[in-house]
Amino acid sequence: MILRLLFAVVLLSACSTQIGKDGRSTTTVDGRYLLKTEIDRVADTTRRDVVDGLLRIADKLYRRNPREWKQAGQPSREAAVQRLRQRMAVEWPELAGKRERLAAAQAFNEEFTGDRVAALMLGLLTMVDTAFEGKDDFYLLDSLDEIKLYNAARNMEIAIWKLSQDRWKSGEQAGRLFLISNELDAANANLSFEREFGRCIGLLDLMAQIVADRSGRTLSRVTQSVATMVFLPVGF
Repeated sequence: MILRLLFAVVLLSACSTQIGKDGRSTTTVDGRYLLKTEIDRVADTTRRDVVDGLLRIADKLYRRNPREWKQAGQPSREAAVQRLRQRMAVEWPELAGKRERLAAAQAFNEEFTGDRVAALMLGLLTMVDTAFEGKDDFYLLDSLDEIKLYNAARNMEIAIWKLSQDRWKSGEQAGRLFLISNELDAANANLSFEREFGRCIGLLDLMAQIVADRSGRTLSRVTQSVATMVFLPVGF
């Protein structure tokens, strides 16, 4: 049922309806979609929605941690988010070539002196890029790996935990969170980060299950202990 609803949404996005001077409507379908299966269309939409969700989270983090984009030499918060949007065409010297989980881990490393929001979000975004095989447009012969999608979702859960738990252990910042996200004060509750992350996680989990079902495989779900919360590999 869920897959049918998703397909209906992406099918509507492939159609274009125009009203002529005589009042009659004409509907056309983008020719690219004739080469796509239902799963391809769902993959297109899922990837786009997850990336957009992560960029919204990046913007929220920069709003609450403006020192990060400033110390990275960006002229504005918007410019810092745009840098993440154009991540494949931009150099990231402060991360020394790190991507995916290695980049994300830098956000919670006391020795890291760069933009922690950029490190975390570049890590998560490149995990999603890898989980979708570096593509943003899927066709009949393209395939996905449900484990990559599943691990990308788990890494977002780990990111949520680290944002609320990982703190400086030494220096003037001792005891403070590396990055400010949710406000848990009862008088000013703000769980927008967890809600947006949760939406992205749900989309990736659904896509992983669809891919597994399509291939006739069983998706093994692994539970991580909070004591060993480390980012999982996505690229193999």
